[in-house]
Amino acid sequence: MVDIAAPHSAITTGDGRTSLHKLMQRKSTIAFLMALPLILLISILVVYPAFYAVFLSMLSKKMDRFVGFDNFVFLFKRPTFWAVVFQSCLFAITAVIFKAMIGFVVAHFVHNIPSKGQRKWRGMLLVPWVIPPAMSTLAWLWLFDPSYSAFNWVFAHLGISQVAWLGNPYWARFCVILVNVWVGSPFFLIMYLAALKSVPEQLHEAAAIDGANWLQKIWYVNLPMMRNIIQITALFSLIVTFANFDIVKILTNGGPVDQTHVFATWAFTLAIWGNDIPLGASVSLFMAPMLAIAAYFILRNIRRRGNEA
Repeated sequence: MVDIAAPHSAITTGDGRTSLHKLMQRKSTIAFLMALPLILLISILVVYPAFYAVFLSMLSKKMDRFVGFDNFVFLFKRPTFWAVVFQSCLFAITAVIFKAMIGFVVAHFVHNIPSKGQRKWRGMLLVPWVIPPAMSTLAWLWLFDPSYSAFNWVFAHLGISQVAWLGNPYWARFCVILVNVWVGSPFFLIMYLAALKSVPEQLHEAAAIDGANWLQKIWYVNLPMMRNIIQITALFSLIVTFANFDIVKILTNGGPVDQTHVFATWAFTLAIWGNDIPLGASVSLFMAPMLAIAAYFILRNIRRRGNEA
């Protein structure tokens, strides 16, 4: 008798090997395999702590029983919590707006410098971003010191009344925003400078032929071409600024009278100093939905522009 099943089995095996070979040759498969170590690392360092924070937020202060959403209800009833929400939004949004504006303006100035001198200026302007924020904040702390403030020393010699930089709530908020803008503006500068390099020079030449001045070139040529980079950079900076801890912690420690606390510093105060880790975890979790809403609207706008293009 002739064995008909054997050739069929061989053909099936060969097709399976061919399909696997084709799958491994796909660029998407190769890209996924190359990114797999990073995906696993993110899962370990980000996803697991996030779910663990959710679990902690539903425990009692002694972490011995499950209380559900009681910690969140307790926070909603505290005026300090809503003050922290306001201060966090004020700190993050104001700082990002000023960083974006300063980065946009300085990027255009650096872009117009001859190529030979650009490297030097880029290096100098990146210094505030390269230096660890904690070290920069310590230097600013000396400038704002209530007894030995360098700014107040200058004001005294100019006959201007001294300012309680870190003792007044409004000036304290101004100080933490100023330091964050100082640290973060170079990041916007380098991103916008890279975006400017990708704008075709032919567009500027065509605009010049049509009689456009330098401001019109920026508004009608550079800004539309850079819009996606501007939004992505703002989103990334908003996430980092919202979660900022070191600047506020070193400069004001949340004072005076909790008037400069943001989510990160207040969560630390409740969890570590107040010995209430579940409540601190509950505070930290409030950043996630707020940032998710901001990310949704920004990414939706970028996707919509991509579909229009």
